[in-house]
Amino acid sequence: MLTVEGLRSRYGRIEVLHGIDLHVDSGEIVTVVGANGAGKTTLLRCLSGVQPVTGGSITFRGEALTPVPAYKRLKRGLAQSPEGRQIFTNLTVEENLRLGAFLFSDDRVEKDMEDAFQMFPILKEKRNLAAGGLSGGQQQMLAMARALMGRPSCLLLDEPSMGLAPIVVQQIFDVVKGLKALNVTVLLVEQNAFGALKIADRGYVMETGHITMSGTAAELIADPRIREAYLGI
Repeated sequence: MLTVEGLRSRYGRIEVLHGIDLHVDSGEIVTVVGANGAGKTTLLRCLSGVQPVTGGSITFRGEALTPVPAYKRLKRGLAQSPEGRQIFTNLTVEENLRLGAFLFSDDRVEKDMEDAFQMFPILKEKRNLAAGGLSGGQQQMLAMARALMGRPSCLLLDEPSMGLAPIVVQQIFDVVKGLKALNVTVLLVEQNAFGALKIADRGYVMETGHITMSGTAAELIADPRIREAYLGI
């Protein structure tokens, strides 16, 4: 579904992605794990079209994506839930969700909103409250639900567990795992390597703008280097 070959990107004169190769097949949950500053967020920004690509290629569902602007990538089924959530704090929960569904008719939006509320019941309770009054975990749920309102075939998730309590992290990961049943493919970027690999089919390890390891989630969890560097075992 999503193929990245030789991807390069820079901030000014500093190259931060040095020839990234990865692929995500339809129906998979694939995670990219690594420390802060490894280039994971930049990778997702390149995929979603908000960060310039200076080399390599991105192919999505058989079509070249590199020259396609960000808003057209969303129309093609590629959506991102960004790092830091980036919700509209002065708008209500419901208004935030509706913004995620700007491509669709009202009838479709109402159904998708009910689906979002089933996925995250707390959002239904708070649908008329300003999003800025939500807890960090609730804001993350809203960011994910808003991205899903666009009915993506592939969801890019950037550090959804960041700064959240363990019980909320587990709730978030349970929802991500459940997206397979909705035929949503997921590329998950995470510092929480163990949590991400537990729900993923495959994974990649990124260090300083390079992919240094890849394999099935089970292979990576069992690898002594991963266990020492990322799992604290």
